[in-house]
Amino acid sequence: MRVASRGGGRARVSQIGAWVTVIGLAVIGLWDASALDRPVEHLFGNAHGFVWKENWYLAHVLHDQAKKLSWLVLLGLVLMIRWPLGGLRRLSVRERGEMVVAIVLAVLTVSLLKQLSATSCPWSLKEFGGVRDYISHWDWQLREPGGGQCFPAGHATSGFAFMAGWFWLRDASPRLATHWLAVALLAGGLLGAAQQVRGAHFTSHTLWSAWICWTVSWLFWEACRRLDRSAREVAAG
Repeated sequence: MRVASRGGGRARVSQIGAWVTVIGLAVIGLWDASALDRPVEHLFGNAHGFVWKENWYLAHVLHDQAKKLSWLVLLGLVLMIRWPLGGLRRLSVRERGEMVVAIVLAVLTVSLLKQLSATSCPWSLKEFGGVRDYISHWDWQLREPGGGQCFPAGHATSGFAFMAGWFWLRDASPRLATHWLAVALLAGGLLGAAQQVRGAHFTSHTLWSAWICWTVSWLFWEACRRLDRSAREVAAG
């Protein structure tokens, strides 16, 4: 009965992961089609730049210190692979390790896409007092010397990447999984919004960052479950 229930729980997690991925993609696609990125950013900046760019709280606390805190949290999760606390004790050593790998994969995926992107940050654009021309994140073939590498939002992954924990915790501890996901979403959204106010990113950059982190986590979770199922079938055979 326990095995059957666990299998049903995993199927439910898989379905939710797929639906959120598809619906999220549709919503972000509609946002991109609305072309609201630049009008929204003009609420915070103009041809003279962004007044909040050097704000101490936004730049020091919600950027520098928040980034350090996220690495400390990740380090704590690495240690808890071997010495778990709280609800993480309901996961096996392998599952805790997979969860940590998923978080790292989400961060690395966003980082790689940033390196390939031709999109410059709002504060670098001419319309906001910079020197760069606007290049949409859909125009991967365009490139302006010295520009780009601003899409998707890297700093927001300091929160969004931890959404991966939901997939591994949902079956073992649904309540903890819900709280975990809520904190990750809130943290990623707050950090993304702070950077947007400073002129570091457009709204779409943060939305895509969230979608990428979720989707990478879901795909890796699916891969781990398939490998686990295959291993059990081989052992049973």
